[in-house]
Amino acid sequence: MVAEYLTIRNLTPNPIELKHVERFAPPDVPKPDIKNITKSFATLMNNITRSANEVDAIAHGSEAVSKEDVSVRVEPFTAVKTEIRAYKNSDKERSKLTVEVEGERHQVQTPVPTSDSATMKALKDNPRFRLTAIYITPESHLTIFSSANLNSWMKELKDETLLSALSIPGTHNSPTCHVAPPSVRCQAVSPREQLESGVRFFDIRVQPQYPDDPSKDNLVLVHSVFPISLTGNKYFRDLVNEIEGFLQRNPSETLIMSVKREGPGKHTDAQLSKILHDHYARDPHKWYTEPKVPRLEVARGKIVLIRRFGLDDSLKKQWNGRGWGIDATGWADNTPHANCPSGHVCIQDFYEVLETENIDKKIEYVTAQLARSAALCYPLGGGDDEKDRSPFYVNFLSANMAGKDRCEIESGHGGLYMSKTQS
Repeated sequence: MVAEYLTIRNLTPNPIELKHVERFAPPDVPKPDIKNITKSFATLMNNITRSANEVDAIAHGSEAVSKEDVSVRVEPFTAVKTEIRAYKNSDKERSKLTVEVEGERHQVQTPVPTSDSATMKALKDNPRFRLTAIYITPESHLTIFSSANLNSWMKELKDETLLSALSIPGTHNSPTCHVAPPSVRCQAVSPREQLESGVRFFDIRVQPQYPDDPSKDNLVLVHSVFPISLTGNKYFRDLVNEIEGFLQRNPSETLIMSVKREGPGKHTDAQLSKILHDHYARDPHKWYTEPKVPRLEVARGKIVLIRRFGLDDSLKKQWNGRGWGIDATGWADNTPHANCPSGHVCIQDFYEVLETENIDKKIEYVTAQLARSAALCYPLGGGDDEKDRSPFYVNFLSANMAGKDRCEIESGHGGLYMSKTQS
């Protein structure tokens, strides 16, 4: 079933007005063949984070079956349930919607011809705005947001801003975009695409491959005890190279990286800490490892390390005896709310949604974490004691339903959101 009337959500800072609707006949449905069967299997392994099938793009020169001039204004950060019908005769129809923002018109097809989102087509040269649309077909729900400069959005922020004062989009098990079982694969796009799309928090799980040989830097990317790819090991080194390359191209940005030791075999936190310190986080111009929430001026162009692992004794003496990396050890498992003992990180990470009724609990816990972060006001004060007043509020939107029937929470199982404090 498809909702009869169109809903428009405006997630931009500018009013948007729907001006024109064109409707097109449904596309021809291809007959099943072996190619479609093969594609269905590939979808199981490669596309499990997506909730809708892709649709055909409206071909250039196609004749609309109906055209309608309309006027529906949607204020910034609001949603309007319109009286515009999502379809006339068949819910398989496709449409072209034209919206206007400050005199500039943009157009999008609905449903969008991709399972993710679509860049809206500007109907003028050198447009001021870049808009992206997401369309949820069952709800006939169109969301529009600004996609300008997502690769360098931190450039607009003041140097003195604490990272913990920002709302930062992040991803759970960030590099798990490869061919893998649904229980392992959490992301639909690569880390590079995530960075270019504005993600600034990565959740990384690694396994030391040669823990007893300090000369080797091999860290296998894993999800729990499983490698993240069925086609061979993927390595932390390649991921770091990708991140450092992005930060070199976009020096205004920073990436917060949470690292945890997982995977099979005999290895220790101390061994992992030495590998990271000796082989990766050696350059202070590329890594921020002070055990303190930084301001943007010292974090730009760097990976900010949040460690979910203990330290080798030699590293406990770093930074005048304060340790090494922002300390997130003592991270409570499957918790609706907990503070790490260091005071640097406050988490909501309830993920065992094994029964459908627990979905409401998950939503409640996410909302409560947002409220906790909003209860603090920025600026938080000065001095060296800032860490006690400005923790990262990490809010996982992920959930695990392994062994249960899939339900609506699965479509968002790769999300993570770092809450801000109010300004």
